Amino acid sequence: MFNDRGSNISASSVLHRIGYGRNDQPSGRVVTLLDDYLENAHHLVGPEYAYVIRNVIAVSGDQITIDGPVTFTSKNLARLLGNCEAVAVYAATIGVYLEETVESLSGDGLMLQASVLDAIGSSAVERVAGMVEDRVRLTARLRGLKISLRFSPGYCDWDISDQASLFHALRDETLDITLTDSFLMLPRKSTSGIIGLGAGSEVTDYNPCRTCTQKSCDGRRK
Repeated sequence: MFNDRGSNISASSVLHRIGYGRNDQPSGRVVTLLDDYLENAHHLVGPEYAYVIRNVIAVSGDQITIDGPVTFTSKNLARLLGNCEAVAVYAATIGVYLEETVESLSGDGLMLQASVLDAIGSSAVERVAGMVEDRVRLTARLRGLKISLRFSPGYCDWDISDQASLFHALRDETLDITLTDSFLMLPRKSTSGIIGLGAGSEVTDYNPCRTCTQKSCDGRRK
């Protein structure tokens, strides 16, 4: 498990989440809010992550079985992990403080402030997931392996109900993140997923977004 109170969050990533395009110019009010919130976000953001490495036992059709044993169901995930010998299962969060502040701002009718801060929270979670990826990449390199893209329940054809199996694979490394009856994570500013580890170029080359029709997906990768 890792804990880090830092927050190197780019303004451009936050503006994108609010809905600004690359060539759009935000108002002075938005710029002022964003600068102020980014400067002080570290008081509300408590990044933590944990991951475990599990061997891939079998891949057949749309079924993937890893050590545990734990089984996931997804054709895209099966294609991703079919060339992998192991998988990193991870969870990451920034805690509850930022989302509690967002709820307070919303309750006071300060919707712009709430939207900006919420977008900062989403960017912060993505940054923590990137930290997980960096650590897994180092682990893979020490084994002479490469890593795949991150993949999370709820994306493409991987049903969000498999979140329960993913948390089972993590066992005691879930950072006090809990699942609702609909398999959403609490705190809300949390994420989870897998990263494949394997030797072939197929591991790094496969990108399910290339065949996905959800063009407006926030998680879309070119």
